[in-house]
Amino acid sequence: MKIGGNIIDDASKLHLFLEKFNSIKGAKILVHGGGKLATEMSAKLGIEAKMVNGRRITDLKTLEIVVMVYSGINKSMAAMLSSMGAKSIGICGADLNLIPAAKRVKSDIDYGFVGDILSDKIPVNDWNIFLEAGICPVVAPITADTSGQLLNTNADTIASTLAQALSKLYSVRLIYCFEKNGVLKNQEDENSVLPIIKAQEYTELHRRKIISDGMIPKLDNAWEAVRQGVDKVIIGNALHIEKLTSPTHVTGTLLIL
Repeated sequence: MKIGGNIIDDASKLHLFLEKFNSIKGAKILVHGGGKLATEMSAKLGIEAKMVNGRRITDLKTLEIVVMVYSGINKSMAAMLSSMGAKSIGICGADLNLIPAAKRVKSDIDYGFVGDILSDKIPVNDWNIFLEAGICPVVAPITADTSGQLLNTNADTIASTLAQALSKLYSVRLIYCFEKNGVLKNQEDENSVLPIIKAQEYTELHRRKIISDGMIPKLDNAWEAVRQGVDKVIIGNALHIEKLTSPTHVTGTLLIL
């Protein structure tokens, strides 16, 4: 499960989400974002946050900010889960080299210190050690390259990549959670949820700009997980976990080929 959006910076909603997440039975991993808080911290420090297609340009000063902010979020969430009786551990991709990555190669856009995950090098057996021990990893979106350089890495991509890697060992559900009820047809109407999006419909939704900005990387990663054999991919409201995890899929947006 990946948690992001405005839920993270609302203490009461985050606590409620974590209580619901803690009640999920079986092996689980929680990946978190925190981009809004990183942007707020950048503003306080007089550093302009720059985004392209929903992805953050990360220079050295911005990298320092996201590492600091995401680390704080990570340990707070792990501590809250532990206080609820969960066996949780706060980590990032650099720990134990659990998410090997490389600095993104410059193209027409220089994203700076942004990591692209080396998906074929994910140490699935190391992740499985946590899961078999009943430990829930809480994962911050920071990775590192072979030289030890920390890299800002998209949390949606991390969630999708881990889901794909672990689908070799498990039947995997990937759930993207935020403050919205799903993918909306009309951004001004919270009830205009698209309950199902088929692959052939996605391009048209993108073209008509029904889907744009921060939703683009989320859906791109979601579709990749679907194509690579993850059993179910759902996008929905973080406070509706019991419905999102229901076998009958009674809320949110379900992606199918």
